[in-house]
Amino acid sequence: MRSKKEELIADIQNLLNTYEGIKKTSINADMLKFMDEASLISIIDSLLNQKEYSKESDLQWLEKFKKYNI
Repeated sequence: MRSKKEELIADIQNLLNTYEGIKKTSINADMLKFMDEASLISIIDSLLNQKEYSKESDLQWLEKFKKYNI
């Protein structure tokens, strides 16, 4: 059974690998083990915010593109 920290580290790696067009990312879990749970959660929060911002930017671009091509 994995510890909470191991689950958080796995979540970070999974989030990094959900970005389209980016090669699969591998994290050396030993590098993150020294962090506390709050720091790992903060990294996850940051990744989710970046993903949300990226999605919003893509949607804004798509809307502009649709206006010019209709």
